[in-house]
Amino acid sequence: MHIDIDKDTCIGAGQCALSAPNVFTQDDDGFSALVPGHEDGGGDPMVREAARACPVGAITVSGG
Repeated sequence: MHIDIDKDTCIGAGQCALSAPNVFTQDDDGFSALVPGHEDGGGDPMVREAARACPVGAITVSGG
């Protein structure tokens, strides 16, 4: 699976990190980032839910 975070759209709400903390985290500025080693979602079933939870639609998930 491919996960894309639009850094220009992200407002740092943190809903992704709450929904799928094994895949999403927040960087030093508070914006969404992928946990190192889990850039492909790591098989976490909550990745798509995390994308849906983003209040500004900054996360796109495609593929498997």
